[in-house]
Amino acid sequence: MSSPSPAPTAPRLSLLHGVAAGRDFEGYLRRRAARSDPFTVGFPGFPPVLFTGTAEGARALFRAPVALLEPPRPNPIEPMVGAASLILSSGTRHRTDRALLAPALHGARVRLLGKVIREATLNEIHRGAGGPWRLGTRIDALAAARAITLRVILAAVFGADSDRASEYGGAVTDFLGAFTTPLLVAPVLRRRLGGFGPWERFTAARERLDELIRKDVTRRRRTGPADGDLLDLLLATRYDDGTTLTDTELCEQLRTLLVAGHETTATTLTWALYHLHREPGLLARLLAELPAAGDDPAEQARLPLLDAVCQETLRLHPPVPIVLRTVTEPLRWLGVDVAAGATIGLAVGVLHSQPSTWPAPHLFHPGRFLDRTVTPFEFAPFGGGHRRCIGATLADYELRIVLATLLTEVGLTLDPALALGGRPRTVPRNLATAPDRAIHFTRTG
Repeated sequence: MSSPSPAPTAPRLSLLHGVAAGRDFEGYLRRRAARSDPFTVGFPGFPPVLFTGTAEGARALFRAPVALLEPPRPNPIEPMVGAASLILSSGTRHRTDRALLAPALHGARVRLLGKVIREATLNEIHRGAGGPWRLGTRIDALAAARAITLRVILAAVFGADSDRASEYGGAVTDFLGAFTTPLLVAPVLRRRLGGFGPWERFTAARERLDELIRKDVTRRRRTGPADGDLLDLLLATRYDDGTTLTDTELCEQLRTLLVAGHETTATTLTWALYHLHREPGLLARLLAELPAAGDDPAEQARLPLLDAVCQETLRLHPPVPIVLRTVTEPLRWLGVDVAAGATIGLAVGVLHSQPSTWPAPHLFHPGRFLDRTVTPFEFAPFGGGHRRCIGATLADYELRIVLATLLTEVGLTLDPALALGGRPRTVPRNLATAPDRAIHFTRTG
């Protein structure tokens, strides 16, 4: 048996590496992976992480014994989602909460939201917060996508008949905007400064959002169960010891569902629109495919080229670009002895750029998904294993329906500088990554 290799050391001058990652996160990870795999990354305020970007590494991570892995602490996103969030819980608590929520976010239940998704898209076109999309209107794609996906997740959480977008829209936007990249990557900034500064702005925005959530919880407790939405499920939760969710835990779970449940899909939708409008031939092929489904969401979700476009967008731009796990016991992983308490991870963008799996990996080429099937260890935009994103089915379904509805209802032209210039970089932004500059379209049809 070969002896284990020592863990690769983290780069020195971690502050400079943090700045480089903030400017182009996926590019930074690809450059680190080009030297060796696995590779170690260290950022200020966080322990080093041993990353992999190979299918072999993904398989070893996703198939590792459940008891050996848990979310890392400190966690960059904990101020946003809270310690009780499904994203950060572990052990029996995680298994129980996941088993509770999973049925409401999969299969038949998600398909019932098809009409809600379509209506949310049409509402944004005809009655958006920035006004209707009249001919000549200039549209910020990410802002519009967030408005649509927020309506959808609100319906999943509070019921399809609930119209809460007007109340939640500003609160969620302020909350996301207040958790800036410096707060994400530099925990030292998370402190009060006499009522001023970025941390105070963030905590004030979080409290405003939580107040809306608490009002809805109080209202539902008074009126009783609605139609089995996610709020009903959480209110009905009883653990083995008879306890229920505390108000703080309930608020954190709902905040996670609302924020994580729409931000990642909005970013992916923005990238899909960007790539399609950079390639007129591909867009024409997709527009020719869409009439076969009419306005039936279930049929739209089955269209092969539409599916391939969405998959290729997720390959090039995974909204959550890293999967992190802390090892609870000593583990030999990819030939390296990993100590208990150390953190290992998957660099999803690196995995999705392996030339052996993805020829010409930096090109947007949806056809690669039409003629082959990939394994969950080669393509993992929603993570994998027992902690794979619980909202993946909803995100996939929603992305296809919103994109199909937009393309059949309006004609868009990408701003010339974006249509002809280089691709925007991907940068960290709160719970997900996003383009480093706004992507604007003009309605032309």
